[in-house]
Amino acid sequence: MRRLNDTLGRLSRLRNSPLPGGPGIPGEDRLTDLPAFGSNPGALRGRCYVPASLQASAALVVVLHGCTQDAAGYDRGSGWSRLADEHGFALLYPEQQRGNNPNLCFNWFNAADTRRDSGEALSIRQMVAAMIATHGVDPARVYVTGLSAGGAMASVMLATYPEVFAGGAIIAGLPYGTAASIPEAFDRMRAHGGPPAAALGALVRAASPHRGPWPTISVWHGDSDATVSHANSALIVEQWRALHGAAAAPDAVEPVDGHVRRVWRDSEGRDAIEEYRIAGLGHGTPLSTFGADACGTAGPYMLEAGISSTRRIACAWGLLRTQSEAPGRDTAAEPQPRATLPTPIAVAAQRSRPQPEPEPASGGVGRVIEDALRAAGLMR
Repeated sequence: MRRLNDTLGRLSRLRNSPLPGGPGIPGEDRLTDLPAFGSNPGALRGRCYVPASLQASAALVVVLHGCTQDAAGYDRGSGWSRLADEHGFALLYPEQQRGNNPNLCFNWFNAADTRRDSGEALSIRQMVAAMIATHGVDPARVYVTGLSAGGAMASVMLATYPEVFAGGAIIAGLPYGTAASIPEAFDRMRAHGGPPAAALGALVRAASPHRGPWPTISVWHGDSDATVSHANSALIVEQWRALHGAAAAPDAVEPVDGHVRRVWRDSEGRDAIEEYRIAGLGHGTPLSTFGADACGTAGPYMLEAGISSTRRIACAWGLLRTQSEAPGRDTAAEPQPRATLPTPIAVAAQRSRPQPEPEPASGGVGRVIEDALRAAGLMR
């Protein structure tokens, strides 16, 4: 059992540190508001990006920001709309409102918002339906990704509406259904407690009447993450492994741009789950902001890592058109299309290192706890 001083130290650090996601990166807002999309029981704002080069029966990517972020800031940091311009898919950005959570965290730990046909989960599902109806995106090519609290909410969407999503990418997030209260949320972020790993898949099965096929899963986590323990990465893999009929050991382990990628294949030999462990990275979305693979802008919790999670996730989902298919190009002089992403870029990756835990601030145990809970968006 953990000591009280340990818990207070973690809470004090959370209170005194920047929140996951950090403030939005200054710059242009490329997104537009999604018109009325249903009953919206979660009271979320819907934002979207539809490029001029939108393909017929295009794919749709749902992107969920982290705490203290907004949709436009996360888009600028991650580079998703720039990639959409290049490759002709649509984007949906559900956006949290301060009336729901004072620090703009999606309420991934609130039972009313994480059940099928309820709360924030239903609001996001309604937004997806509106994008399909309005822009003609392919309902068989809908994907979801998110960072931190947004990553945990991506887990919620994949579990509660698995028939809607062909795939999901969870960045520095948590598995579905393991927290239903404020204390549990803090514990799960540190990978303390929760159901045994063998029971995680059953939480997904119980979340909807769906019985397969299941979405593919991409998991990204820095091994120096001091906000959400990287042990959660393995728990997410375990939650989905049995559903896909994958073995306990990965079927492939390979280096990618200096980081480790593990792959689990389903019973038909297809890549069903991939896990990227980003060496030396703290809490944030991994970016490559230099060279041919450049995508996004570094900032608070949008971290240069020498690998573009945005591009590689899009590649895994089959969203990247070959050079000859890209809009507005003179294909006569183009090199031959590449089946994979470009070779690794030699960049000096900036790392976000964990900091020593401070001693609890003065003012009493109750004050430290209350301030930390408010800072995390878990208490008003």
